[in-house]
Amino acid sequence: MSFSTTTTTTSSTSSLDAYGWDDAWAAEFAPYAAQGLLPGRVVRVDRGQCDLVTPEGLVRADTAFVTPHDPLRVICTGDWAAVDPVGVGDPRYVRAYLPRRTAFARSTSSKRSEGQILAANVDHAIITVSLAVELDLGRIERFLALAWESGAQPLVVLSKADLVPDPVGLSYLVEDVETVAPGVQVLPVSSHTGEGLDVFRAVAGGGTSVLLGVSGAGKSTLANTLLGVDVMDVRAARDVDGKGRHTTTTRNLLALPGGGVLIDTPGLRGVGLWDAEAGVGQVFAEIEDLAAQCRFHDCAHESEPGCAVLAAITDGTLPERRLDSYRKLLRENQRLVAKTDARVRAEILKDWKRKGAEGRAALAAKRGRAR
Repeated sequence: MSFSTTTTTTSSTSSLDAYGWDDAWAAEFAPYAAQGLLPGRVVRVDRGQCDLVTPEGLVRADTAFVTPHDPLRVICTGDWAAVDPVGVGDPRYVRAYLPRRTAFARSTSSKRSEGQILAANVDHAIITVSLAVELDLGRIERFLALAWESGAQPLVVLSKADLVPDPVGLSYLVEDVETVAPGVQVLPVSSHTGEGLDVFRAVAGGGTSVLLGVSGAGKSTLANTLLGVDVMDVRAARDVDGKGRHTTTTRNLLALPGGGVLIDTPGLRGVGLWDAEAGVGQVFAEIEDLAAQCRFHDCAHESEPGCAVLAAITDGTLPERRLDSYRKLLRENQRLVAKTDARVRAEILKDWKRKGAEGRAALAAKRGRAR
């Protein structure tokens, strides 16, 4: 199949429109089109190979040419790629993928502190939280930090809203989540009663969305609701803790019948930050705003005079839990970055030595007064 040297033809790529293909992607792809390569969007990655939807239909290709040592640069679900056309060889190969507009990444659970890319070119990060169990606000904050850092717009969906029949009680739960999600819509949804589904469909229909959450949160049920068919396997969660087995084992990209693209992901047991300082700042925007009003620009919000953050805790406008969570996520992110950045390690060591010296000086002064 031949392509224009400036852009792929409308007729050859119209089948990709439902998967998010647009003029900007066509312009990015032009150099590969000149080489006779096919554009395709990755719908699934599995053991060194991937499935892509292309103008020729669904094809399977080897990813050996795009498997760098950096795990954040491996090809992933949602990528737009350049793949061999039909008749070139068996197996076909992905030759390159286009620069990502957004990328959702987390740290792995390994001791090597590597990042893991979960989805690419996502417009909406839909964080799914089950109302069948007690809300874990700290986990929601973690998901939100990663979502903001990715460049996508977060949305928190409170699934299984039919399990909270009292409207007043449900409104309180929504308010609790809204306090930890500034600038983010919080939407109670029920696949059984239809509550919130119109808004949910409208968001999912406006680009590419990725469903995120722990096992048993109801992601696969929501995916089936959007698709209109039972494509994703659904298994009931345990009554005790709301957890379920992984009903989705790979990240799958699916075109929605009403428009938009959905990436369903396996339940995430661990939600480790990965270089997400800006994302943390976005989640805790009210603390960052208060910090700008502190007397000292390097205020640690511990015991410094003129600390606007501590003042807000004292007068009750800032919950202490929020500050504790903010500190925890910043420390975690800093430790992670320090493992891969020598400059950051040096700064942490310098700060640790400074605080140690200040502590020893304060102790010596106290002993001197005691004499």
